[in-house]
Amino acid sequence: MQQKIRLYNTISRKKELFTPIVDGYVGLYVCGPTVYGDAHLGHARPGITFDIVYRYLQFIGNKVRYVRNITDVGHLENDADEGEDKIAKKARLEKVEPMEVVQHYTDRYHRAMDSLNVNRPSIEPRASGHIIEQQEIIQKILDNGFAYEANGSVYFDVEKYNEKNEYGKLSGRKLEDLQANTRALDGQSEKRKSFDFALWKKAAPEHIMRWTSPWSDGFPGWHVECTAMGNKYLGEEFDIHGGGMDLMFPHHECEIAQSVAAFGKESVRKWMHNNMITINGQKMGKALGNFITLFELFDGSHKLLEQAFSPQTIRFFILQAHYRSTLNFSNDALKAAETGQKRLFAAIEVLNSLCATKGANKSDFDIAALKTKCYEAMNDDFNTPILISHLFGAVRFINSVQAGKAAITEADLAQLKSIFDGFVFDVMGLKVEETPQNQENSHLNKVVDLLLNIRIDAKKNRNFELADKIRNDLAGLGFIIKDTKDGFEWELNN
Repeated sequence: MQQKIRLYNTISRKKELFTPIVDGYVGLYVCGPTVYGDAHLGHARPGITFDIVYRYLQFIGNKVRYVRNITDVGHLENDADEGEDKIAKKARLEKVEPMEVVQHYTDRYHRAMDSLNVNRPSIEPRASGHIIEQQEIIQKILDNGFAYEANGSVYFDVEKYNEKNEYGKLSGRKLEDLQANTRALDGQSEKRKSFDFALWKKAAPEHIMRWTSPWSDGFPGWHVECTAMGNKYLGEEFDIHGGGMDLMFPHHECEIAQSVAAFGKESVRKWMHNNMITINGQKMGKALGNFITLFELFDGSHKLLEQAFSPQTIRFFILQAHYRSTLNFSNDALKAAETGQKRLFAAIEVLNSLCATKGANKSDFDIAALKTKCYEAMNDDFNTPILISHLFGAVRFINSVQAGKAAITEADLAQLKSIFDGFVFDVMGLKVEETPQNQENSHLNKVVDLLLNIRIDAKKNRNFELADKIRNDLAGLGFIIKDTKDGFEWELNN
């Protein structure tokens, strides 16, 4: 059955039916990290949000080219056109090469995302590897009259662009408001207007990261990087562009202007933005002391944490809220997510051990309706909290079947297992983590199964004394043994 997704488009501010430009093929571009420090809680949300988009689009039969860039040059402090490059500053402070900083934190970002079970993208380009493509786009914008050169730097002429186009359509800002709320230039700036943004910056003599260009030895502006890499790998027009809400202005606003100025059309058909994570009701920030890296969450070393939280608990916590809603982090919220995740996994373990109810010709739960509801939740703008609520409705039924208080047919049992496998593991990307306790339980299961198989062999050989001893000794340790026609079942009575 072909699924129809209704996707919230940031520009139209409404849900729209999503159909790929090319049938069965989706182009997805997501702004990745600027790699000058460890990934933090704020990085986890877009990582997981667009991993869900990637997973679900594939789950329903699409081929997806997922491009997530690495920003390793041109992103200046405070997202401005003046100041130091964030990576160059880190390299200067640590007395290493900038690309050492890039490699170190890219590797750590990958480790953090791998721990969260975030799939790697199809292509992960670096800004520094696409300088030529950025220069080509800058030249097109200059040739089309939407940029100007000043002392070796190139700036986008926002006012000229706005004469025939709408600058601010994504964020809802108006150029006249920007004019009213920005300071007048003091004559020292190269820009004609304070809201113009850099496409290319001439490098100061001490600037480490620099390339030759027709305008100067310099480096690209932050915004042109994504336009160049999106165009190279997804074409002049592609399906979805995603990122955090904090990138809406100015970064994504500038991307729209650049694509229109260079190609005469908007490249992106649908814009998606995940909302932010707050900590105890406050925006996360280093100055507030509530800036928590993912590795601090995993090992519990941050002063605001009462304990360590596993990567899968973090993932489940993020999935419990819709990606467009604000998500408030607290120890209590993470503990609740941990409890919910354990309950879900326990039910899946029960489900995988269940047998169909003998003699049942009808189940006491509408499995087909559950499947429909799960698809409807994901088709409604990737609504993972609604999906989770539907699955927990089935959890209650699974526990009732185990307790002998509800019936399920063989066909429905197979379909229920398929639904949980598909939506819990394939779509939501949850997984059972290998912990020391899990490993102990796995070894225990193997030992008990070994003893009970020895017991079966003893009974076949009419060695009832040994068979009874194994059963009685296990019972004394709290194991409940049940003989079945296929062998045995057991559980540990806690």
